[in-house]
Amino acid sequence: MVKVGILGATGYAGSEIVRLLSQHGGVELSMLTSKSYAGQKMSDIYPALKGICDMVLEEAEPEVVAEKCDVVFTALPHGASKEVIPKLYALGLKVIDLSGDYRYNDPAVYEEWYKEAHSSPELLAESVYGMPELHRDDIKKTRLVGNPGCYTTCSILGLAPLLAAGVVEEKNIIIDAKSGVSGAGRGLAQAFHFCECTESMKAYKVATHRHTSEIEQELSLLAGSDIKLSFTPHLVPMKRGIYATIYANLKEPKSKEELMKLYHTFYDNEPFIRLHDQGVPESNFVSGSNFVDIGLCVDERLNRVIVISTIDNLVKGAAGQAIQNMNLLCGFPETQGLSGAGFYL
Repeated sequence: MVKVGILGATGYAGSEIVRLLSQHGGVELSMLTSKSYAGQKMSDIYPALKGICDMVLEEAEPEVVAEKCDVVFTALPHGASKEVIPKLYALGLKVIDLSGDYRYNDPAVYEEWYKEAHSSPELLAESVYGMPELHRDDIKKTRLVGNPGCYTTCSILGLAPLLAAGVVEEKNIIIDAKSGVSGAGRGLAQAFHFCECTESMKAYKVATHRHTSEIEQELSLLAGSDIKLSFTPHLVPMKRGIYATIYANLKEPKSKEELMKLYHTFYDNEPFIRLHDQGVPESNFVSGSNFVDIGLCVDERLNRVIVISTIDNLVKGAAGQAIQNMNLLCGFPETQGLSGAGFYL
């Protein structure tokens, strides 16, 4: 059994890792940490876990973590991860980080978008961007994974086959994405109160959202050239889900059937990508699951492809993808603990 620790276990992503790992079968949860709830049971914070995970939450002391764990998920806020991960890495642990601190190839890009210096830029050279569909072989060989976020996963995987095949213009790509409120985390803020969110939708961080830089990094690698695009996130009144509508201009006319053939060539061996040859997916198709559902349409009048991509932000956009990465790091079948259907309702 692989001994697993979760730092920041009481956030939404951390608690989702606990829920999913309880069905994994190959791991032992050996340590859960929380700064706010140390000394309390996990099931006291999340009663749905009563009888499933009644572990007592602890403080995160790196030496104690190293004694108890083989693999650690750091479900900590941006900035906090890069303070603790160098210590964990030096102690020989395998680390899967759910913050943005180790997702970048270039520390200058991190510093530009996060407005602070990176305290361990040398570890960026060791970390691998944890998107198995693009970096599976490298993930297997590393000890530090920068687990992608929800908007980035949905957007990159929606566009990847088009950029890799070179069939769309590299300028003027537009991503219009919607997120459920859980994407903002469990912390309290007026903008996420029920009365502020329900019966309303709003764009935020227009042209400035940090995930833009991650999307551009990965799509540039696929295209072999520098990609700049427009990304606009929206908050919508649902608990879970990311729904991205992506617009790209075709270099030359292509039918829907031709483009879907590209997607099948790129993704047919991917266990968590589901392609919709007819119609387009809905967010409830993937809610509670690790699947990415993708469909597309061609606007022949404008010679434009419109891609629809949707994921569960807490699963494939956070905890599920992190476990997928853990499976690769530890030699488990990649789908172990993750192959179940979603909630739908």
